[in-house]
Amino acid sequence: MGLDIYAGTLTRYYCHNWKTAVQQWAEANGYAFHKITPEGEELPEQELTPEEVRDTQSAVERWRDYILEAISKKKEPPYAPWPEDNETPYFTDKPDWDALGAMLLVAACLTYGEPVPPTVKKGWNFMEHPLIARLSNDQERFWSLFRGATWWLPLPDAFMFQAPLPVGDTAAIATAGGLRKELEQLNALAWQADEDTILGWSETEGYPTDGVYGPDGKIDAAGMQEHTEYDTQSLAKFAFSIFWQALLFAEKQQVPILMDY
Repeated sequence: MGLDIYAGTLTRYYCHNWKTAVQQWAEANGYAFHKITPEGEELPEQELTPEEVRDTQSAVERWRDYILEAISKKKEPPYAPWPEDNETPYFTDKPDWDALGAMLLVAACLTYGEPVPPTVKKGWNFMEHPLIARLSNDQERFWSLFRGATWWLPLPDAFMFQAPLPVGDTAAIATAGGLRKELEQLNALAWQADEDTILGWSETEGYPTDGVYGPDGKIDAAGMQEHTEYDTQSLAKFAFSIFWQALLFAEKQQVPILMDY
């Protein structure tokens, strides 16, 4: 399954009131979009009633309040709850797994003073790379990105914990404050880029084009080229830009960041 990044309210996320970057592109260009399960079944569009939306929001707010109470420090003011509704704007984009892996590979290589491989293979299992595995288990260096975090709550302090999600699954949850420190550290290690440059990477870097659409709206089969390797730095910058944009949006709107896959 692919990997999308979502920054927005949990109510909107669980109400399915958002569209992935691929879905938005398809609709903007006149193509049909279908969600397919791993078993090949098509998922119908889900539209909740106002009562169901209110129930979802109430459930999310109860979960939020429970989590914030559990992680708040003793003898200090509790963390303020972030707003929850089904209307607040959201951000989403699709780095996919190969680009996330490239970003982690750059971070791991530079952390340990090793050269960054020029390319990565399509569909590679990046968690098996020795340097990524090393940083994932390094007790002296902590990165939520390497420790399996899939959610980042809009909190300024940097920490991570395990907790059940609103749907019941247990996940590693970190904070936007911690994610900011990690991304700033990676940028300092790898690129020392300013924010305008970083924001532009989602448009100028990333995956090479496998095919080109012709005037009739169809892909030119003769021009198809399947890529089996990607430029490591380009993919890393692409993923970094998406995470940075999600972080900026989450900080502005005071909403969580989620990996959706």
